[in-house]
Amino acid sequence: MPKFVIERELPGAGKLSDQEIQNIAHKSNDVLRQMGTDIQWQESYVTDDKIYCIYIAPDAQRIKEHADLGGFPANRISAIKRTIDPTTQEARM
Repeated sequence: MPKFVIERELPGAGKLSDQEIQNIAHKSNDVLRQMGTDIQWQESYVTDDKIYCIYIAPDAQRIKEHADLGGFPANRISAIKRTIDPTTQEARM
């Protein structure tokens, strides 16, 4: 199934308290349970003013539905085409 990165603009995200982050995660998980098993949240990265989330879903529309149901911003939804890491330089045979 395709993997996506979602850019969520949230001014002050890096200053959110542990409780606020837990509340966001709880809301997201509740919405995911309601939506079924075809969409999965893998992890998120919090920066000063944005949260970047990695999701597995059949398409970007399904991610948009999650954002709408949860009241989350989804300013940009991008399909991940490939991943690279330090071992990418190694020949694959």
